[in-house]
Amino acid sequence: MASIFLFILVVTIGYLSGSICSAVIVSRVFALPDPRSEGSQNPGATNVLRLAGKKYAALVLVTDVLKGFLPVILAKLLGAGPASQGFTCLAAVLGHMYPVFFGFRGGKGVATALGALLGLNFIMGIVVIATWLLVANFYRYSSLASIVAITFAPLYSLLIMRVLDVFPPLLFITFLILYKHRENINRLIDGDEPKIKLKRHELSDVTDAILTPEQNPDDLSSTDGTSVEQSAELKKDSD
Repeated sequence: MASIFLFILVVTIGYLSGSICSAVIVSRVFALPDPRSEGSQNPGATNVLRLAGKKYAALVLVTDVLKGFLPVILAKLLGAGPASQGFTCLAAVLGHMYPVFFGFRGGKGVATALGALLGLNFIMGIVVIATWLLVANFYRYSSLASIVAITFAPLYSLLIMRVLDVFPPLLFITFLILYKHRENINRLIDGDEPKIKLKRHELSDVTDAILTPEQNPDDLSSTDGTSVEQSAELKKDSD
């Protein structure tokens, strides 16, 4: 009974943490335009980048990572088992995608998923991030890098953690993120997905690369001068 209560507790905390819409809160705190009604009307880091600049967008991005990371760490501290930790990851990502506090309108969950994976197993999280960077470096598509990295996460959990209990929730996360990226997948197939310009050796440039693909193709550059290599009509933001 205690384990069931703990499972419900940590999963609920994970979902509520994920439901905290960083973009809206940061915009309110710093008196920025509301990202739900301005720009692309998507409450995400990239729309904040477009509306207010890199500094505020980076703050949103870091917060999105933390709201996946912290609930999983809390689940560990409370003594939750691997399955409960895995479903806490899933709950945080679900909260980001469908936030109860903000009309169930959220993002695509990649940053929150990365934070949750770092909390679940730090080495596995680093490997997933390294996969993102590797794919982005060679193919210059942020969406493709996100899809590949998250798709490999369940396999990495088997190889690194060697615990089968975390595999099902991580697989659900993969399916959810693939679903959220369905329009990006169509653009990749059609050759219409915009590329990114990923500079090496600077962490700030990695952040820019993650954020840049959501820029409107009509914008010739982001706020810090990072160019988009391919112009295309984007209907949705790419988290």
